[in-house]
Amino acid sequence: MSTTTESWLVGLIGEGITASLTPPMHESEARANGLQYLYRPVDLSVNGRSGTEVGDLLQYGRDLGFNAFNITHPCKQLVMEHLDEVSDDAARLGAVNTVVVTDKGFIGHNTDHSGFGRALSTGLPGAALDKVVQLGAGGAGAAVAYALLKAGTAQLTLIDLDSGRVQERVHALSVLFPDASIAAGTGEDLPGALAAADGFVQATPVGMHSHPGMPVDAALLRPEMWVADVIYRPVRTKLIETADALGCRVLDGGHMAVGQAVDAFELITGIRPDPARMRAHFLDMVSNGL
Repeated sequence: MSTTTESWLVGLIGEGITASLTPPMHESEARANGLQYLYRPVDLSVNGRSGTEVGDLLQYGRDLGFNAFNITHPCKQLVMEHLDEVSDDAARLGAVNTVVVTDKGFIGHNTDHSGFGRALSTGLPGAALDKVVQLGAGGAGAAVAYALLKAGTAQLTLIDLDSGRVQERVHALSVLFPDASIAAGTGEDLPGALAAADGFVQATPVGMHSHPGMPVDAALLRPEMWVADVIYRPVRTKLIETADALGCRVLDGGHMAVGQAVDAFELITGIRPDPARMRAHFLDMVSNGL
């Protein structure tokens, strides 16, 4: 454990985030490292603010002594024009979820993609990435697809109900990863794509407490494929439970949730946290209904 007299004041800007598990995850890990660390939610829906005011909130936060902010919906794209520097990955993704306040100004990063990349490498070590199918090309899906391609996925099939959104995402990713084969698909293409896939990633809201159910027919899953979900409430979604019972290697959404927090914590403090300890704390909070 390290000790320091320095303290950190961190905020989370977004809508409906008062009950987020990110603040307690950060604060608990900070205590374990002997740090003085206070993490406060800045909930736009509570404060009556609009996402377009994120630039003002950054300025106010800096003036009040905040060291950093995590950024979530609906501000991940809106915040970019208010930053002084942006990491290469965040610029390529067109989204920022972590802003560090420095002498150089507001520095933006994206730990959504690195969080999933970390989850993939630690939770599914050695997983085949030749052919991967991903369902959902929205906000979380964009970061996940980027992480998959950065990890070496050779053929990625993106499937989404919004044909315009998925085509736009495929075009953007094809420019960034010209050596990969990236294709767009619809629900009708899912059975054929999964029949030849090494892995399947579910990046839609289906499976959440508020959207229960299975995003795909269980008959399309095969024991030799791996299955990942981005949903972490519940951690064991119906998809994960079903795939696990079939003998698939599985990756629950809690790995990505913790992974992005691990990377953000290090960016903010310069101290590498303990991922296993943060995951254990996360699972404890979820199991207790927090």
